[in-house]
Amino acid sequence: MRLARALSGALIVVTLVSCSPSGASDQPVAGSGSAGASGIGDDDFPTDGNGGYDVGHYTLALGYDPATRQLSGTATIDATATENLSSFNLDLHGFTVSAVTVGGRPAAYTRSGDEMTVTAELSKGAPFRTAVTYQGEPQPVRNSPNLGTYGFVPTSDGSFVASEPNGAKTWFPGNDHPADKATYEFRLTVPDGVTAIANGELAGQPASAGGKTTFVWRETNPMVSYLATMTTGKFLVKTGDTEGGIPVYAAVDPRYQSQLDRVFEVSARITDYWVTVFGPYPFKSTGGIVDDYASGYALENQTKPIYGGFEPDEGIISHELAHQWFGDSVSISRWKDLWLNEGFATYAEWLWTEHRGQATAQQTFDRHYANATDPMWNYPPGVAQKADLFNNSVYARGAMTLHALRATVGDDAFFKIIRQWASDHRHGNATTEQFTTLAEKVSGQKLGELFGQWLFDKGRPNPITKR
Repeated sequence: MRLARALSGALIVVTLVSCSPSGASDQPVAGSGSAGASGIGDDDFPTDGNGGYDVGHYTLALGYDPATRQLSGTATIDATATENLSSFNLDLHGFTVSAVTVGGRPAAYTRSGDEMTVTAELSKGAPFRTAVTYQGEPQPVRNSPNLGTYGFVPTSDGSFVASEPNGAKTWFPGNDHPADKATYEFRLTVPDGVTAIANGELAGQPASAGGKTTFVWRETNPMVSYLATMTTGKFLVKTGDTEGGIPVYAAVDPRYQSQLDRVFEVSARITDYWVTVFGPYPFKSTGGIVDDYASGYALENQTKPIYGGFEPDEGIISHELAHQWFGDSVSISRWKDLWLNEGFATYAEWLWTEHRGQATAQQTFDRHYANATDPMWNYPPGVAQKADLFNNSVYARGAMTLHALRATVGDDAFFKIIRQWASDHRHGNATTEQFTTLAEKVSGQKLGELFGQWLFDKGRPNPITKR
């Protein structure tokens, strides 16, 4: 995620299905259990996500008509109970729910705010399948202190879908928290002439029938819910490969047609370079989307970074593509650790500038450090504030933490730490404590004071020894 100002009546059926290697039955298993928690356990966001089950896969077969702003279709979610349950919750914002089934049988449910509680007896370890039928116009989150407007945003010709931090629930029910990653399949039907873009790779050519076109996308690597996208509209598209052989998908609104070749080429070149710095690319394709919706920010949607209503420069593109390693592949377990995403991606911008022969990372660090009155010194980035997640401190001071680490342990140890971090937690979740432990292990140094000053203490840390 980067802020641009800092950088520049339908029917939907949703089904939850078990993630079972043996193709287990979809019938629920009685468990004499208790109600699953209405939150996943994030103290700062107590109602985000849900307890008692783990999602393995979502299949979202959805139709969207820009003219009526109605979303419709069928989604399927594979889940497994992680405790004995008498009920479980789904996150869903808006819509009118008309029916719910578990294992193909009608199930009782209630709704309160963005929580939908489904009654079902499930034993720990049991896979289960739930279908939710609902309809209505998607309603994005608006006037949020964290981002303003996000989630499923209807536009004149389609939709702009960027859901960080908790906007996935504005277009499909599920476990809307980054701690529960899953794979996805998207079957997206739109009017002819409209392009539907989602994460992962296209499965064959789009199919047209009855004035509508269906696009099938598959993201076969685990993904957090806020990175899922269903961006639709009029787009110009270019595909190909990076020099290193990674498939590239670039799309721009016709308003930005002059940017298509540039977004394709720069995204390809930066992806290949990050492979040399961070290690193997964690996904099967790369690229970017430039939409005409003026969101005021860019988001690192997995395999498909999206730039909302502006022409992204190399710094922004380098930031969002670095997120494919840090934030997308290695994901946070709790929002308090957001610096692991944004600090890493911001430092990647500095590394890209250094690579291009412009300002060195040390010079960029010095520029930030020289401002002794910067508000970020009163915002320790190691614990992101729930009403101010995207504070500049999480970005800039988070990046400065990494540079201070680099200056302390040296380049060899630093880049070994970064590559091992990306490798050890590939397609998983991780915490600040795990990162600091790894840094000490690889460097052989005690780094508690360094991380304490830069991540957790108020005030400007002591100067570092320049490289």
